[in-house]
Amino acid sequence: MSKNSSGKFIRGLLLGTVIGGVTGILMAPRSGRQTRQLLKKSAEALPELAEDISANVQIQADQLSEATLRNLEETLERLRLAIAVAIEAGAREQEALSQEYASDPKDLSDDPNEQLPGDTPSEIDRLFSQQQEPSL
Repeated sequence: MSKNSSGKFIRGLLLGTVIGGVTGILMAPRSGRQTRQLLKKSAEALPELAEDISANVQIQADQLSEATLRNLEETLERLRLAIAVAIEAGAREQEALSQEYASDPKDLSDDPNEQLPGDTPSEIDRLFSQQQEPSL
């Protein structure tokens, strides 16, 4: 919004609030004295209401923080597991290649379709199933 239109909006909002408040007081089914007493009691109850709302918001924020922390810890644990599996598979792959090279260094295949040890999905699935996966 431009500066001029936002100023008009704020003036309209304030004018509408004042008109609505005055209309509400004039159309109230109670006398002026009763309305003032009701407003006074409502005003006296506001600090307690604000305190209750504040405490409720704080409790909800704490619960959200705890849930977020638990989710973060579970995610980190799964990430550690995946890294450990990848390191183990890499080490086995390196060992297999080292053994293959040591047995016949001239007989290394250049076939890109050759499947290497630990390269199958079932091998990776087996490694994941050996670890205890955290529950969600």
